[in-house]
Amino acid sequence: MPDYRRNRVPGGCYFFTVNLRDRRSALLVEQIDLLRKSIRTCCAAAPFHIDAWVVLPEHMHCVWTLPEGDVDYPGRLRAIKKQFSRALPQFEPRTTVMIARAERGIWQRRYWEHTIRNDDDYARHMDYVHFNPVKHGLVRTVADWPHSTFRQAVKRGFYPAQWVPDDAEIEGEFGE
Repeated sequence: MPDYRRNRVPGGCYFFTVNLRDRRSALLVEQIDLLRKSIRTCCAAAPFHIDAWVVLPEHMHCVWTLPEGDVDYPGRLRAIKKQFSRALPQFEPRTTVMIARAERGIWQRRYWEHTIRNDDDYARHMDYVHFNPVKHGLVRTVADWPHSTFRQAVKRGFYPAQWVPDDAEIEGEFGE
């Protein structure tokens, strides 16, 4: 059995990729309001700063910064996934193990986590988050995707409104 060890830096900045179990689903965009409500509820109970977020049909990427001294990003991700799942009617197939563990079977159990190391690493992951809908062929330009923090990043001066990365492929490991 794999030994998953998560890096935990108090007050750190992290990148995540979180996938639905059914990678053919469009549940996240079909239920975007419910997902947003789940995120807001979690953020109110256990605050964190959302640096970037993009929601695609079957997965999402985000960059968060935790409060000083806080390392509990797993608890926040678990709370978001749990609240989102509980608000949906039962529809997904589940194994006997999932039933025994009271798991819904909506999300993949694991997620990709990366601790942001420096400004270049931060910029590369921010770019990856925002460029992802174009990479997947969902839109032609970054600004066209409605389920992204790109417009807020433009308002904060992080990107020009018509941003296109220097090259279409952003280098790195992103957990897709």
